[in-house]
Amino acid sequence: MLQKCIPALIQAKILDALAPVADFLLRLYLCKVFFLSGLTKIQDWNTTLFLFTDEYHVPLLPPIIAALFGTAAELILPIALLFGLFTRCSALGLFLVNGMAVVAYFHVLKTIPSALQDHLEWGLMLLVLVAIPTRRWSLDGVLLCAQKSPKL
Repeated sequence: MLQKCIPALIQAKILDALAPVADFLLRLYLCKVFFLSGLTKIQDWNTTLFLFTDEYHVPLLPPIIAALFGTAAELILPIALLFGLFTRCSALGLFLVNGMAVVAYFHVLKTIPSALQDHLEWGLMLLVLVAIPTRRWSLDGVLLCAQKSPKL
């Protein structure tokens, strides 16, 4: 009995149909996390500049440049990710932003295990979107179909 169930479960088409749903829900969740962070930064730009100057330790970049790049990435990339526009590139960009946040703020995150855990989980979710090709409900799919369709 068990020998029949396992191969049937492995090849279950219903599970394959869940891939685009799971992919979209993952993109939706990550969009919310990063976009809200970006909105927080632009709501009080003076505080954001203060944090990037005195609290965050972004290597190699002046604080104002780090604040501009980080905020822009948190506002633009999540929207692209949500709509599935350059999905893998958007996810990779957010993965790098998340990684930089961990590096720049590690001196605080190491004392708050749950916050560090959040960043690690977001990084893993983004890595899944980068590394695992799946059928997606996305603009990438629409653009790919438009490229493949015969020209009249």
